[in-house]
Amino acid sequence: MNIKFRLIMMNFMQFFVWGSWLLTIGNYWFSNNLGTGTQFGAIFSTMGISAIFMPALTGIIADKYINAEKLYGICHILGGLVLCSLPLVKDPVIFFWVMLLNMVFYMPTLSLSITVAYSALKNAGEDVVKVYPPIRTWGTVGFIVALWTVTLTNNETSSNQFYIAAGVAFILGLYAFSLPKCPPLLNNGGEKTLADRLGLKAFTLFKTPKFAIFFAFSMLLGAALQLTNAYGDAYIGEFKNIPAYQATFAVKHPAFIMSISQMSETLFILTIPFFLRKFGIKNVMLFSMLAWVLRFGLFAFGNPADGLWMIILSCIVYGMAFDFFNISGSLFVETQTTPEIRGSAQGLFMMMVNGFGALFGSLASGVIIDKFFTLADHSRNWHGIWLTFAAYALVIAVIFPFVFRYKHNAALKHAIAHA
Repeated sequence: MNIKFRLIMMNFMQFFVWGSWLLTIGNYWFSNNLGTGTQFGAIFSTMGISAIFMPALTGIIADKYINAEKLYGICHILGGLVLCSLPLVKDPVIFFWVMLLNMVFYMPTLSLSITVAYSALKNAGEDVVKVYPPIRTWGTVGFIVALWTVTLTNNETSSNQFYIAAGVAFILGLYAFSLPKCPPLLNNGGEKTLADRLGLKAFTLFKTPKFAIFFAFSMLLGAALQLTNAYGDAYIGEFKNIPAYQATFAVKHPAFIMSISQMSETLFILTIPFFLRKFGIKNVMLFSMLAWVLRFGLFAFGNPADGLWMIILSCIVYGMAFDFFNISGSLFVETQTTPEIRGSAQGLFMMMVNGFGALFGSLASGVIIDKFFTLADHSRNWHGIWLTFAAYALVIAVIFPFVFRYKHNAALKHAIAHA
């Protein structure tokens, strides 16, 4: 079987597992009254907690002790077992610990899948830079198909979503053992210490004002990403409590509407080279922040009937909000750091976005929603919630251009010119 097709299958299933529950777990949680908003925020923070340390630790294991494809498969099989146990849990505290265990197994697979793919493509003599991005795109397709599967089988508020994810996780776990071998490479390019793997050496970048500011904003925008992932599906789903909207397609299948965000994400990636060359990296980052304002603001005023266009437009804007900062941010790190810490600096960037940012966004949003926007009948004031999130993003966007100052160097100019 063609190696590209095999890696496409891997990426498709990798993100199908995540897409089966990531955007719909909020709907499941609130529809079944499993706990408060604060408790749900804690549940969603498990992604951030695990993203801070697990990818680095499993990276060490894969580098020194066990083939990456085998570790990848083991993680998915164990994660599948944990997913099967989630429907049995009704206590919020126990749910937190079970979900944390699930994320401990899942989050490392994001980086392990890249390791396996890069190794297989290099061994096959392929150009990784040219060949891998189209393969990775099928991961987004898998995420979308998972959303459609869950919503079209009417499982957005059902525990069946976890069984669907677990089933594919088991298949992927077994499939991983058939992938090309990716053995440990001891002393290849020098030993990497725990400090290297955790990106601790890159923390010296905080001594430089432009990097300290950049990483701070990375964390703040990482928090914004978690807000939309955690509550988007639940927001549309709760319109079912209003008779005028109960029969609308969006209320019956909110995950289908939310999947437009992933489609937009794929399309906006293609526009990044144009925007970088036309407006420069700082402005592209600013566009991302303004897009988050629109994302939340459109949600605040939309509805599943005559206001559905606002919700759909919000999902389209998500592509710009998500892609523009992540891609331009990684390009900024790549061109503004020295080669010896470039890898750990990229790890630190991801840690701030998906680790500390996710943790901050999940916990803070849960408390805010519980304290200010949960009504006596346990329903939520979504208009106020999204306006608050929009104001948060607007404050970030207003402050950013005044405090983030840097000068183009030759490397950054070259990268933008060839983006």
